[in-house]
Amino acid sequence: MASKESRRVSDLETLKAFGHPLRMRLYRALYIARKATASQLAEQVDEAVSLVSYHLRKLADHGLIEEAEQQGADGRERWWQPASKGLNFHEEDFTDAPEKAATHAAVGRLSFDQHIELYRRYLDSAPTWPLEWRSAASSSEYLARLTAEELSALTREMHEVVDRYEGLGRAREEAGETEGRENVAVHLYTFPFRP
Repeated sequence: MASKESRRVSDLETLKAFGHPLRMRLYRALYIARKATASQLAEQVDEAVSLVSYHLRKLADHGLIEEAEQQGADGRERWWQPASKGLNFHEEDFTDAPEKAATHAAVGRLSFDQHIELYRRYLDSAPTWPLEWRSAASSSEYLARLTAEELSALTREMHEVVDRYEGLGRAREEAGETEGRENVAVHLYTFPFRP
């Protein structure tokens, strides 16, 4: 049974296992689907089922995903689900050795690159979305002068708001309210910078 809590990934081997481009895409696709087979995920990521199965097993080896209850009549199909509500990676868990810091930075860059690609695909396809969706989407930049404590509080509050809406959407979908529901990406970055 999947945990209702997010998992804090703090060991290097799990970080390395997750830090593969296809595994990140598979985790995202599985997170959205909630439960899926390797065949279903292979269609979504446009890769061979055997390759997808291999990478799903690697994610499972590190407890990032797990087998789900059988969903269909075909007992040969293996169903997967995320093992937790989500994943968290904190820099302070990877600062005690250069390899850890470098891996954490590389995984962060890869994740950011995938976020950019996802947003670029939206921008390229925006004219095909109905006006109500184009009007609901947003892109904003806020620049503020804060202390580290204030930034931490802001980040925590933003996560709480997103978690609340995600939970609300999932609950309504499970109750049968599927009309007009789409996958929505929310990317938040909070970081200090110097001009």
